[in-house]
Amino acid sequence: MGGEHGVEQGVVRDFPAGGLGSRARAWLDGDIEVRRHQEPRYAATVQLVRDPAVSWVADDETSCGVEVFMLRRVASMAFAPRMMVFPGGGVDPRDADPALVADHWAGPSPAAWAQRMACSEDVAQQLVVAAVREVFEECGVLLAGPDADSMVADVRDADWHADRVALEARELSFTELLRRRGLVLRSDLLSYRAHWVTPEFEPRRYDTAFFAALLPVGQVPDDATSEADAAGWWRPTDVLAGAADGSVLMLPPTIVALEQLAVASSSASFVAETPEVWSISSDLIEDEQGRIWMRARVPDTGAVS
Repeated sequence: MGGEHGVEQGVVRDFPAGGLGSRARAWLDGDIEVRRHQEPRYAATVQLVRDPAVSWVADDETSCGVEVFMLRRVASMAFAPRMMVFPGGGVDPRDADPALVADHWAGPSPAAWAQRMACSEDVAQQLVVAAVREVFEECGVLLAGPDADSMVADVRDADWHADRVALEARELSFTELLRRRGLVLRSDLLSYRAHWVTPEFEPRRYDTAFFAALLPVGQVPDDATSEADAAGWWRPTDVLAGAADGSVLMLPPTIVALEQLAVASSSASFVAETPEVWSISSDLIEDEQGRIWMRARVPDTGAVS
């Protein structure tokens, strides 16, 4: 999965290794146990964006900017604890259900997504379904409607919440939810932004598709998920400033995604973009002072590494 462009694209940047600590050192030292290969699991995440209700002042200029919905993962999570992230998660095997495409799909087909994402049709389907399902599970926003031209407007009542809980517990498949509710998944509401693979030095690895989507009119995201202890709308520049001063923890994919979003003129223009995409992963390096960094070739956002 990735795109038609090679790794010669972008710029090389170094990111602080952060909380890798002793594991990073063990990897660089060649520890056999730490270097045991782990196959990455397919996953999807979504930058849910909106235009702010009011503009704000930044650098002495008034800017409309864009806001993005983010969650802070609870400290007990095995992967990326305490990190600020976008809604998302791993693929459920039932996301590959052919009945979902046959009866409950609107928008670009899995074949069209496969061409855009440079992967097989079955993988493309799973990633698109996982993106839509995880956003609903984690923040209660559903990118689906009665038909290809409409959307569900409000999914905040107790019955909808029960469906979210059942999905998260894997007691309900996304196909079953759509069938019972008489809905179709709106794949046209997603845009493909990036492809990141968790580096080999991490004990849990994911092969992750990054998407973007506009907040549907009438829907309100929330923090009713067991995987996060805080959630809300953020200005990208504020989150990036927090990462710079150490008050906010983020992984490199999130940092780069926010840098791209920070220069967007509107949420609609951001979602309409079709950026070049290639598979990105990080390597551990050690500088002359003994500091450990994660090095990757990433899109050029104009940031200084």
